[in-house]
Amino acid sequence: GESIAAGVVFTLPAFLFLSDGIGKGFFNYWTILMLAIFGGILGVLMMIPLRRSLIVNEHGNLPYPEGTACAQVLIAGDKGGDFAQMAYRGLGFAFVYALLQKIFHVIAETPTWFAAVKNKYLPAAAVGGEITPEYLGVGYIIGPRIAGVLVAGGVLAWLGLIPLIATLLGEHQDIIAAQLGKLNLLDPAQANARYGWDPATQEFGNLSEAVYRAYVRQIGAGAVAGAGFITLFKTLPTIIASFKESIGDLRTRGTGAAVSRTNNDLSLKVVGIGSLALVLLMVILPGVPGDSIGGKLLLGLLVIVFGFFFVTVSSRIVGIIGSSNNPISGMTIATIMGTALVFIGVGWTGKVFEPMALVVGGMICIAAANAGATSQDLKTGYIVGATPRYQQLALFIGVVVSSLVIGMTVLFLDTPTKPGIDHAIGNEFNAPQATLMATLIKGLLSFNLDWQFVLVGLFVAITLELCSVKSLSFAVGLYLPLSTTLPIWVGGAIRGLTNWMAERKGEKPEDEDLGKGSLFATGLVAGGALMGLLAALWSAKEAAYPEGQGWLPVLNLEESIRHSIGDVNYELLGVAFFVSLAYILIRAARSK
Repeated sequence: GESIAAGVVFTLPAFLFLSDGIGKGFFNYWTILMLAIFGGILGVLMMIPLRRSLIVNEHGNLPYPEGTACAQVLIAGDKGGDFAQMAYRGLGFAFVYALLQKIFHVIAETPTWFAAVKNKYLPAAAVGGEITPEYLGVGYIIGPRIAGVLVAGGVLAWLGLIPLIATLLGEHQDIIAAQLGKLNLLDPAQANARYGWDPATQEFGNLSEAVYRAYVRQIGAGAVAGAGFITLFKTLPTIIASFKESIGDLRTRGTGAAVSRTNNDLSLKVVGIGSLALVLLMVILPGVPGDSIGGKLLLGLLVIVFGFFFVTVSSRIVGIIGSSNNPISGMTIATIMGTALVFIGVGWTGKVFEPMALVVGGMICIAAANAGATSQDLKTGYIVGATPRYQQLALFIGVVVSSLVIGMTVLFLDTPTKPGIDHAIGNEFNAPQATLMATLIKGLLSFNLDWQFVLVGLFVAITLELCSVKSLSFAVGLYLPLSTTLPIWVGGAIRGLTNWMAERKGEKPEDEDLGKGSLFATGLVAGGALMGLLAALWSAKEAAYPEGQGWLPVLNLEESIRHSIGDVNYELLGVAFFVSLAYILIRAARSK
């Protein structure tokens, strides 16, 4: 459900931000429900034929960290003894760590170092880390190679591109403000706390974040799209082989021969009939924008084509770095750009076609997000020996049930609590992702968007492939903040370090899923995620209280600690906790 919710929230509120009088009529419960169900079902449908090629045949290359972690917890619990003890020990450490971080705020969330704008060597560079146990565990599970390529993209962005752009435009920060204004992320005439923009001095307090949002993120989106296309092309033989196996299963069922239980997927007929039904429903139902049957058919065709492409890309990405880091907004940007190019090719330009482009982008965003979560579930099932067919049926039910709730939740959040406004979204809630999607659609269909940044990212991906580097991991690192990829790299580096220590002593490196380090890392992922969920539920419960009331403000010790030891030492204290947790992970991995 959380993946569908993310896809809905990232895109569908953009109906409110399209050109005046065009999109607001589509922001209603039935349209949200319909697009959420269609997108979620599309994500599950496309993963049916892809399961064998990505989950089974790429088992050694795509670890799917959350899926592997869930499977290891189940297996360890079943085996008991040292296996369960190590996994639950990691869970306990992570739970306490996350409690101190998310409830008591003793541990800083994201310690960050900023270089001054006038710095001679690295102007406006920034190095930070979301020092959570989940990221440390994910990094250990995926290993040093993938984690290293991932963080390399972030290093290029935050220690290369951002300082370069800051050097070129540091004396003309109004140009950066204008670019952010073009993306609807900033009003250059008004002060902005997020970027520290001061219209009087024409300077940013947080220039690195401003440059990242204005330029680097678009470069990263281009890199993700390019790397995704390259990866899809390279894996086509595997995908085709999986389709042949699925067709062979159809023939096997026709002859009455048995298919092994753990290889028993839903039939390709379900994929074909389901995809056709989605297209027909988009044509028939009135909630889908479009005045003609031909126009709605084109939307359906684009959804199926882009859906297959980005479901494949999404599954591979979460197979590398996990669902929580899935750059679905980058894939949505690429989808919207591709859709706009098709629209322009058939002469569909102008604001009247904006809602139609958003329908394609929204459904693909939801499909890609749900495909990532579906992949983790299928990975868990593959490891523990579940029946894929029953998992897939359960996932379809989950899509419908969660979509029923998500539509009501989004509209509830949109209910204004202040007089004089019609929608809370866009006024009380900024909805930056949805604002960006609407801005892209309006800019593309009015021929007013900068393509050069996207093309830079595309050629970065091509260059990496020419150097025999897997571009998808690097592209994701380029798109995501360095604060996300750096702690993942620390976990991967620890895996590499413990393997090196084992080899040095003549021991066998840990390469099995049930090694001590992997089990402890699994516990870190599970414990951090569990505490994060509890903290989110608690925060949501107290959101209705008047400001400053409730237990969370009382338990929050951040202000008192900062007052006692200073801001810098508070962040260093967080780093010390993270280093301690990393040391415990090393000891766990090296334990006998």
